[in-house]
Amino acid sequence: MTDAAPNAAPQQGKRNLLQKIEIDSRLLGMIGALVVICLTFQLKTGSDAQATFVLNPLAWLADGRFLTPRNLFNLSIQTASVAIMATGMVFVIVTRHIDLSVGAVLATASAVMGVLQVWLLPKALGLGIGHPMIAPITILAGLAAGTAIGAFNGWLIGYQRIPAFIVTLGGLLVWRNVGWYLTSGQTLGPLDDKFMLFGGVEGTLGDTISWGLGGLAVASAIWALWRARADRLRHGFPVKPVWAEYALAAIAISAIMGFVAVVNAYEIPVGRLRRTFEARGEALPEGYSEAFGLPISVLILVLVAIAMTVIARRTRFGRYIFAAGGNPDAAELSGINTRMLTVKVFALMGFLCALSAVVAQARLANHTNDIGTLDELRVIAAAVIGGTALSGGIGTIYGAILGAVIMQSLQSGMAMVGVDAPFQNIIVGLVLVLAVWIDIQYRKRTGEKI
Repeated sequence: MTDAAPNAAPQQGKRNLLQKIEIDSRLLGMIGALVVICLTFQLKTGSDAQATFVLNPLAWLADGRFLTPRNLFNLSIQTASVAIMATGMVFVIVTRHIDLSVGAVLATASAVMGVLQVWLLPKALGLGIGHPMIAPITILAGLAAGTAIGAFNGWLIGYQRIPAFIVTLGGLLVWRNVGWYLTSGQTLGPLDDKFMLFGGVEGTLGDTISWGLGGLAVASAIWALWRARADRLRHGFPVKPVWAEYALAAIAISAIMGFVAVVNAYEIPVGRLRRTFEARGEALPEGYSEAFGLPISVLILVLVAIAMTVIARRTRFGRYIFAAGGNPDAAELSGINTRMLTVKVFALMGFLCALSAVVAQARLANHTNDIGTLDELRVIAAAVIGGTALSGGIGTIYGAILGAVIMQSLQSGMAMVGVDAPFQNIIVGLVLVLAVWIDIQYRKRTGEKI
């Protein structure tokens, strides 16, 4: 007893400090894992990296190819599609369900949009190629199709009591092949020019607008921190120390403006600029340069993350989702219509799958039959790595997005260093299992539900 007492006090003080400043140790762990992944691939992608590291431990940071503006820009647009769906998968898993059909639903929504903008609208309905209504009609139809499929899945699960695993496993086979029949197995393209703006490289905001949005995001983050502190004080709840509030604000500002600086540092190639100027009948000025800026697809992800966070924390619908996931029987006895709640959750998941189809199809510049293949595994892995409990009731939107970033960083880095595709899948599978094991050990230690 006396030997254990001296060690117990510092540990208790440490726990109290973490609790006092409200640091999520799971989030810190994920951020640490992402930093390790990025630095490792930065070292591995440098020229003669090992010798450089020995001679100058800091030189390899500038020598590698992983942390370059170009790769980070591409990494962001590659992550957007999976991350959008991962936010919806959080709600699905929190309610103790699973959705194995998200990749197939994405493929069907993509097929609907491909048929509309390549065949039906410009040819059969006579709108003509480049008509300004093609992109809005196409997107609305794709979103409606995805939402309807998700609602149908939710109806089968909620009202017909068919397990979600079976419904969505069947949907994985059904909807992908429905998409195949809609296009007769053909690759559809070229896509509408305005539709292509949602794909990343073809749709960016430029450096000026990006800096403006970054400043707006910084102001919003500071306001949110101030509002949260004021609400706590008004209701008599404990608040973080002032220095912790300033530290969080500094981290938020650094993260937001740092990302904007990275995307603004990636300049449009000279050849592409020259073609753009020639299309306008102008000559490219000597020494002229222009940055891509923030991709529209990433902006969509940010807006989805904000909306889903507000739903989860500020709406009755979100409270019902976490209540039903924590204890379904108690939620039903308290008057929550858990059957309709299931329909709404899966309808939202279908909507987000269709929105991801817009981003993925525009990034690929056409509809292909294999679009969204294995996305269901990436989406589930992102949510689980992000801390969503498979037992239900626990999950965060920011955790799922961070999980998607970790997954994409891992795959992108392995591709850059020449790891074979089969071995990449082996690594991803092992990381997923390891992440779940670590999460279980964390919940055991903290006394949370497993």
